[in-house]
Amino acid sequence: MHVYFVYYINDFVVKPTSRFRGPSLILLATVHILLFAAGLAAAAALRHGASFVTPFAPAEALRSFFTQSPGAVRVSSFFLFGSAVPFGIFAVTAVSRLRYMGVRAAGTNIALLGGLTATIALLLSGIVGWVLSVPEVSASAPVVKAIDFLNFLLGGAVYAIGFGLLAAGVSVTSYFMRLLPRWIVVLGILVALAGELSSFSLIAYPANFFIPITRFVGFIWMLSVAVALTKDRNGPLAANVGDSPQIASLGTST
Repeated sequence: MHVYFVYYINDFVVKPTSRFRGPSLILLATVHILLFAAGLAAAAALRHGASFVTPFAPAEALRSFFTQSPGAVRVSSFFLFGSAVPFGIFAVTAVSRLRYMGVRAAGTNIALLGGLTATIALLLSGIVGWVLSVPEVSASAPVVKAIDFLNFLLGGAVYAIGFGLLAAGVSVTSYFMRLLPRWIVVLGILVALAGELSSFSLIAYPANFFIPITRFVGFIWMLSVAVALTKDRNGPLAANVGDSPQIASLGTST
């Protein structure tokens, strides 16, 4: 029986396949968006009508908000933290699929860098935001303001910049390889521009406007890319095998 299982596993791994094997991009994008939306909805419900306060509000107003709404802060941070997991898997899987489809360009590495940056930003933003729900922390107005600004920067500018790099890397390489429709490429470039322009929010407040554009238009781009790349699961396996140095050496030896 053990011999049979070993033979079956080896045959499954070694046997050539022309089908990409990986998690569903559509499912990952959908779960990420739903978790993010659930965090917004839960936070709004648990605030019991209280208006949201931005980090730019007075320190005492921030302290009062986090003191009165610890449950909303904790739940929203939980969902934000959880949304980072499918987002990170989406980014890695998208890059893997592009490479499987024959893309050998620096754009895939740029996309991977952006995806990991945005993922880490979401993880840290969720953790930092959760800290604000601790009563001992929210009791100090200066501490609350400092932590809330850090949370805002991680989930805002840092995330948007990373998302912009992901969108740029996927869109530009897909354009030259003709792997995505032109309108998705244009949408991705717009998301990339908005993401990189959000970095100016560090020196000019109006640039914060680019952060929600990157996030919410980025949701549309993610789903569109997921559907487009999933339509054709077959990749240029023959070309990839032909490029292998082992196969090439066998060909020259004969």
